[in-house]
Amino acid sequence: MEKKYKIVLFDMDGTILDTLRDLSDSVNWALAECGLPQRTFAENRRFLGNGIINLIHRAVPEGTPEDLELQVRTVYKHHYEQHCNDTTKPFDGIPEALAELRRRGYKLACVSNKPDDDVARLAERYFGGLLDDWSGPLPGMPIKPAPDLCDRILARQGLTRAEAIYVGDTEVDIKTAENGGMECIVCAWGFRDEDWLVASGAKTIIHRPQELLELLP
Repeated sequence: MEKKYKIVLFDMDGTILDTLRDLSDSVNWALAECGLPQRTFAENRRFLGNGIINLIHRAVPEGTPEDLELQVRTVYKHHYEQHCNDTTKPFDGIPEALAELRRRGYKLACVSNKPDDDVARLAERYFGGLLDDWSGPLPGMPIKPAPDLCDRILARQGLTRAEAIYVGDTEVDIKTAENGGMECIVCAWGFRDEDWLVASGAKTIIHRPQELLELLP
């Protein structure tokens, strides 16, 4: 029987990679270096999901001058480039689930609001041989929840949105899938609590990677 989908598009942070500690540490390093108060781990978890510009804007105190916010962002980017692998690792069960999905004939790709270079570095390190493609935003490209990153992958793979299913962990991912007319599977182990995901419109929520294999035969 022909599969309903040909490609699975995964978000990166909070979905296939546990990056939260490294991201939070880099945010707090940048805030401290620029003389600003640091944030709690829970606050940084809540701030993530909409790219670097939004992350730093949420992390700095309200009313922070624009030039200082830019300085924090620059320090953050430099620090994260050097420390993005300190504690980062795939979530338990993810590599095995990806390997089985590939065995079943699915193409696999990652679409992230992280800078494209960071996405490439992490994808190659942790998922080399498992992912067929990946993309972060290029300069001037809209970030998620715009569907442009998904479309970039699909165009390179010669596939359409109707042949894709999206897997993510935040309201940004839910909206990305909606904007692209794709079905969305939402992971409860990522950056948002389950109640928040339900309130954000999640219809299919999974609690362990093995459940992907039950939904994608």
